[in-house]
Amino acid sequence: MATDYDAPRKNADDDDTDSIEELKTHRTDKTSSSRVDEDETDAAEGFELPGADLSGEELSVQVLPRQQDEFTCTSCFLVKHRSQLHAAQSRGDGQLICNDCAD
Repeated sequence: MATDYDAPRKNADDDDTDSIEELKTHRTDKTSSSRVDEDETDAAEGFELPGADLSGEELSVQVLPRQQDEFTCTSCFLVKHRSQLHAAQSRGDGQLICNDCAD
């Protein structure tokens, strides 16, 4: 049997179609009872994670300034050793890019 895919399809639900006025009242009922979307940051402020209070913690890491054999990548802004400088930097454009960012 051939099927005409362009013909409108009829479902069992089509027999029970409501009038436009009934559909409008259902729609207004659903929208009035639904909650207003909250901003994610506002909703997240109320959550308290266990063990998340780090106010009494101090860092024990010593920060050193950039050394003479290091450079700052202009793409990822990480300080890297000169051995990680991309080989194409000899063109003289002044952009220091690491091997990771050049790939």
